Amino acid sequence: MTTRTNATFPPPVMEARRWLATAGPPADMPLLNVSQAAPVAPPPEALRAEMARLVTGVPQVHLYGPVLGLPALREAIAARWSAAYGGAIAADQVAVTAGCNQAFCAAIAALCGEGDEVILPTPWYFNHKMWLDMAGVRAVPLPCGDELLPDPERALSLVTERTRAIVLVTPNNPAGVEYPADLVAAFHRLAQERGLSLILDETYRDFDARPGAPHALFSDPDWPRALIHLYSFSKAYRLTGHRTGAMIAHRDTLAEAEKFLDTVAICAPQLGQHAALWGLAHLDQWLAGERAEILDRRAAVETQAARAAGTGWRLKGAGAYFAYLEHPFALPSDDLARRMVGDIGVLALPGTMFVPEGDASGTRHLRVAFANADRDGIAELFHRLGRLAYPLADRAPHR
Repeated sequence: MTTRTNATFPPPVMEARRWLATAGPPADMPLLNVSQAAPVAPPPEALRAEMARLVTGVPQVHLYGPVLGLPALREAIAARWSAAYGGAIAADQVAVTAGCNQAFCAAIAALCGEGDEVILPTPWYFNHKMWLDMAGVRAVPLPCGDELLPDPERALSLVTERTRAIVLVTPNNPAGVEYPADLVAAFHRLAQERGLSLILDETYRDFDARPGAPHALFSDPDWPRALIHLYSFSKAYRLTGHRTGAMIAHRDTLAEAEKFLDTVAICAPQLGQHAALWGLAHLDQWLAGERAEILDRRAAVETQAARAAGTGWRLKGAGAYFAYLEHPFALPSDDLARRMVGDIGVLALPGTMFVPEGDASGTRHLRVAFANADRDGIAELFHRLGRLAYPLADRAPHR
């Protein structure tokens, strides 16, 4: 029997974890798990205290809430984003979702029918591809060049009468690259001119190295016509298990998305929504410290990668929680990633999980998620990578 779920592949992070059942790390090398981009530490103590108060003292957090989210949280997001991006966003242009993944699924449900097309730059975020597969929507790959930046002109050449949207993730998952503001603006113009939607996933916005707003799309009074913005509170306040995300879009798009949200989860979990609202009011200074720590870890990755360049490793992209590495070996990255567990105690995801089947670029890369590795852990990671002794690939020098 063929089902919707048959149309796609197993969840990559869960697939990688299953490797541990057959190949544990060496006895003298505790596992370095750099496979998943999710903080493992709990929310800050002050937020946990507030959440405990909510659980015991506010009965409403245990009930269903409005499908599109708590009015106070929608208003707070609208105000904060309007100020941050220099634009005008109204509360009724904001929906709160059960994580950013659900926001993406809701956006696709609101925009697409079976047989429609959505352009995804590659390497892509695998959950985006999985949902498009299960929704009967064709994912059209937009290969990025060596700089891992998508090309608007190349995207234009892929647009057909069935194209409904283009998706950008910045800072990028898996590559870590921060898309320049003018590049994002070029894709927005393309979407406007061709009657498409630009779905802009900014899950990792809080860890962008650039000061100020990363783009000026919301300053365009006509932004709702072609822009759908996605966000997650999971990374900002370590609320991964509480599933709180957001979608900012045209009111008509949210009216369609509401149908999807109501049938899938009814509403985002109330405790997470209240926690996000409290975080917006009280955790700016704490979040600035989190951002500084992640940027310091990114700098450590860049330093270690520069030292490892002599062994053939190349850092192709670094930002937010991610480093995208080109490896020097003759074996494909999916074989390499499996071997690394038993040989050096490192669990990372191969590039083959982020590209279409048969795309040779995936075989040459690994994604490292360093959010849970401090400077010492990052140094140890590159030390272990340097110990690998597999046959080297025959390739041209990097230029």
